[in-house]
Formats: sequence, C-alpha cells, structure tokens
Amino acid sequence: MKLSEILKDVSFKEVIGSTDCEIKDVSADSNAVSKGGLFICVSGGNYDGHDFIKQVEDYGCSAAIVEKRLDTRLTQIVVSDARQAMSEVAAAFYGHADKKMKIIGVVGTNGKTTTTHLIASILINSGVKCGLIGTLGVFYGNKYFEPTLTTPDPLELHKTLADMFDSGVEAVVMEVSAHAVYLKKVYGLEFEIGVFTNLSQDHLDFFGDMENYKKAKTSFFCNNFCKYVVTNSDDATGAEIAKNSKSKVITYGIENPADVFAIEIDEKQAETSFILNLFDCIYDVNLNLIGRYNVYNAIAAATTCALYGVSPEKVAEGVENLKGVSGRLECVYDGDFSVYIDYAHTPDGLLKCLSTLKEHTQNRLICVFGCGGNRDKEKRPVMGKISGEIADFTVLTSDNPRYEEPMEILWQIERGVSEKTDGYVIVQERAEGIAYALDMAKKGDIVLIAGKGSEKYQEIFGIKRPFCDKDFVDEYLRRKK
Repeated sequence: MKLSEILKDVSFKEVIGSTDCEIKDVSADSNAVSKGGLFICVSGGNYDGHDFIKQVEDYGCSAAIVEKRLDTRLTQIVVSDARQAMSEVAAAFYGHADKKMKIIGVVGTNGKTTTTHLIASILINSGVKCGLIGTLGVFYGNKYFEPTLTTPDPLELHKTLADMFDSGVEAVVMEVSAHAVYLKKVYGLEFEIGVFTNLSQDHLDFFGDMENYKKAKTSFFCNNFCKYVVTNSDDATGAEIAKNSKSKVITYGIENPADVFAIEIDEKQAETSFILNLFDCIYDVNLNLIGRYNVYNAIAAATTCALYGVSPEKVAEGVENLKGVSGRLECVYDGDFSVYIDYAHTPDGLLKCLSTLKEHTQNRLICVFGCGGNRDKEKRPVMGKISGEIADFTVLTSDNPRYEEPMEILWQIERGVSEKTDGYVIVQERAEGIAYALDMAKKGDIVLIAGKGSEKYQEIFGIKRPFCDKDFVDEYLRRKK
C-alpha cells in the first residue's frame, strides 16, 4: 500500500519527504521492522521509539511516524500523538476491516471475560459467525491464538480483525481494558454495543488513584462511538454512565430498576437458576456458572444480544449452552472435597469468589492466593483481610512476583490476614502452597486457588516459567491417589 493512501486516514502535522513509497509492513518494534516498512516511534515505559531511528533506517525502513523532527533520511510523518496515529495507521493498512463487522466491546474491572464468552455463546447459538478477543486469547472459526494482552496493541488488533473478516466473521466480541482505552488502542473503532460490567479497585500502580482509573473506564463510553450502551444499574459508575452517555442506553440489574433484570435467583454448587425478564419476555434460565455475580454477567450478555437482534428464545438457549469459562470459578476436582480455580486478583473479585463458595461449603473453605509483583500494592493487605475474614484457612503463596522479592509481597498480604485470623500459613513456592492446601483438605472442604486462573506460567524476575494451577492439581491428586 502506498504511504500516501495510508495517510488519508491519519491526523498529522507535516510530512518531510516523499509519500510515494510502497509500505510493505508496519511496526512499532525496532527489532521487528522490515525493508520497505513504516516504523512508529512510540514513547512510554522504559523506552522511546525515537531513539531507534538510525537502527530502523539501517534495516531499510521507508518511513517513520514521529512526534518530533529527527535527523534521518527516512520520510517523516510528524504527529501530535503517535499512539493515536498507530491506531489510525493500523486501521488503514489492514483495510478498515473493523468497519465491515459489528464490534461489541466489554469494559469493567471484573466479569469481562465471562461476559464476552456468554455473548459469543449466544451469537454462535443463533447462527452468527463470531470472533472473540480477550484475556483467554483470540477465537474465531477453528482458529485459536494464545493470549498476549487483554486488548492487543493496535497493529496486532487490526491484523486480527482483517483475518477475522477474511474468515467470514460477522461480529467481534472483545474485552476492552482500561489500559487499552488510556493508551488509545481502540481509538477510531466504531462499536455497535459498548457494555459496562462494574468498577472496583485495580491497576492503581498505573492510574495512581480510583478517580483516574474510573475516568479511563468511563471515557470509553464518551470518546468512542457506541451505537448502544449496556450498563449495570446496580453499580454506581454504571448508573453514572447511564445518566451521562449520549448513546442509546439500556440498563440491566437485579436490585435497582432496569430495562432487563433477573428475579428468583437460586444458587447451587454446580449451577444458578433465575427468571430473566428480557424486555418483558420472561424465561427460566439455568446458568452453568455459580455465583450471583455471574447472573449479572449473564443478563449483561442477554441484553447485548437482544440489542444485536437475537430472538429472546435464542438468547436463553445461548446462555444455557455455555458450560463454563476456563479459569473462572472452574471446578477442577470434585471428590471428597472440591477444588476451584479463579482469576480473582482484585479485592472485589476475591470477595465474590469466597462469598459464593462459602455458601456451598459443608466443612471448611481453604483459600490459596498471592498478589502480582510490580502492581497495585495497596490491594495486598485488603485482599489478605478479605480472605482472613471469609476463608477458614488461608495459604499465602506466590502469584507472579515479577521483579519484586516474593516474600515482601507475602508479608504485605499477611498484614491484612493477621488482622482477622491466625488460621493461615505462608508457603512461598506456588506448587508447594497448593500442595499444602490439597494435603490438608478433608471431606466436605472446598479449596479455592485464586489469582491466576488458566494462566500457564509464573513470571519470576523477567522469566515466564511454565506453571498451570489446573494441571498441577490434576497431577498432584493423581500421584497422591
């Protein structure tokens, strides 16, 4: 594609050099550029793309997107915001595939993954060819790609959307993280429906405080085009979105008045049943997920798909067809005692998981968890306090310590646990911590292993070491038998 064609969709201040060159590839990674490519100088974190201009010039790049004039022979396109330009360039280079499909974006602290999978289940059940992008990876047709980020960077995102369209996908359901909104990864995308689940503490290491975090979430519904907005009327931020959004707003809830709601919720250990009022169409629903919070996810998905055009009957069928979501309160062993794994890594997430399981525990509830390193430190004692208050016994163990000393993280969590109970132990190595909980589990106990869900690695001092909670439980209990 000619650079001049790409630039028709880019907001730039000036161009230095010829735009008649053929662009064969686009990259923001100086080590991944190719001859005839376009390099985008993005700054942030520990690097500045502008510092690598000589390197990409030597590699044979043809042009560069820059935020300031540089000393280079390359054609320079000077922009005010390289991240915004990256989204604009990606969309143009990959043929604006996003405009050829209907896109549904799900925003919120917790529930994004389950809600997107419920939406995809309903759409597929109704005959819609659907693609899914999120924390568990990218799914469409018979294709699956391992997860990189909750919301991929623009170049990967638009490349994926282009391949989805070429594969016959009609609708794309994607998780949209607060980071993605703030870093303009989804800039320019036109969403058929934007869904809000909830807001609670997370990512304060990046956003600084809850107000900035909240602004990132809510700005999605203001700065990105959403034809419809589906929002949680029982969440304070969701109610604000309903009040302030200029899009067509549809609400869902359980406690407060809403357009779509659930009543007569009956929680069991293996499923949750409820009556769904979907725009005055009434259905009995048996959800193969447990917990009241999953009812919220289900009615959010039902509302979204009804707006998409799916019949109420197909909506109810699609909700029931989803048998579970990997790593989301997933029962990985059910014998004399039960073992669940969950991705819960926020105070609210851990509270909901423990509260749900406590209702079904015949004997003791044992919680195994840690907190990620180089992330929000404030939530560590808070999560410790929650586990100490609800669980009968807590095993504190490593999550992804990253570049922090593992024991420092665990001691910070311990401050919260010790306020509520002395029924806990610290076992630094995750495998040993899980084994400790499994060894102490007796008939009628439930063990919750929280924090990592279906992740297949542990990140320790820059190295991602293979480790999967589910696989470890399977192997350990098999050996023990």
